[in-house]
Amino acid sequence: MSQHPSFGSGGKIIAKKSVLPRFDRIQLLKRKGKWKEGDSVFGLPKTKPE
Repeated sequence: MSQHPSFGSGGKIIAKKSVLPRFDRIQLLKRKGKWKEGDSVFGLPKTKPE
């Protein structure tokens, strides 16, 4: 039996992520002055990579 083409991973275009992970979001918000130590790490605003 052969595999369905949708299961293949070779030669595919990898899309860029549109939202940063939590650690990177905190760093970006610190630089912008919108987050300080002691603030909650949950419910952060979504930020796009620069």
